[in-house]
Amino acid sequence: MKQLEIPTGKKVYFASDNHLGAPDRAKSAVREKLFVSWLMEARKDAAAIFLLGDLFDFWFEYKTVVPKGFVRTLGSLAQIADSGIPIYFFAGNHDLWMNGYFEEELGIPVFHKPQQFQINSKRFFIGHGDGLGPHDKGYKRMKKVFTNPLARWFFRWLHPDWGVKLAQYFSVKNKLISGEEDQEFLGEENEWLVQYSKRKLSQEHYDYFVFGHRHLPLEINLNDNSTYFNLGDWIGHFTYGVFDGASFELKKYEN
Repeated sequence: MKQLEIPTGKKVYFASDNHLGAPDRAKSAVREKLFVSWLMEARKDAAAIFLLGDLFDFWFEYKTVVPKGFVRTLGSLAQIADSGIPIYFFAGNHDLWMNGYFEEELGIPVFHKPQQFQINSKRFFIGHGDGLGPHDKGYKRMKKVFTNPLARWFFRWLHPDWGVKLAQYFSVKNKLISGEEDQEFLGEENEWLVQYSKRKLSQEHYDYFVFGHRHLPLEINLNDNSTYFNLGDWIGHFTYGVFDGASFELKKYEN
């Protein structure tokens, strides 16, 4: 379990599901500027920043090419990381084709599976949330294809202009690829990330389960000592999580 201590007066910030690039560049640019503004404000007292996936609506790293755009976001992340504030990135189902760019260019570690952190005295189970729990079966099958080394090798041979355009089209149009349910609360017994968290909790204690992916800001008490949080998104909710060293809460960013 990774250890992280928060100095007095500092906080840890969490955000997820920006889907930069969707549905088009113009609308994405408005949201990107808002997110960058949040990053710059969070930087003032951040001990660390966790980004829980789907920062981009599509991301694929060729050997010498990355998707065009997102300069303000990438530049802000580089500036924050260079200042000594650690940033942790969890690949989501839309940007799972990370392959070293963030680590090499930005100094940001990338996780492809959920991770356990102890932050001060609290135990966190953190991940994007895709493919976990009893549902998402169609997406789970698709993910096996997308993460297959042979499939990635074939895709890399497509010219980036064609490959990126094709992937962006399916990213927006195909919910099977997205792995997303309708964006409404399904009831605690039908929220598969809640069920997944309860199963993990039966094996080991965690104070907080923190996920993205569902695009809904959710706070659900699993028992007297453990809480499930979903961070929402930066498309319609503009919500984020903040941990002050003692307690975790969801907030809405308004600029």
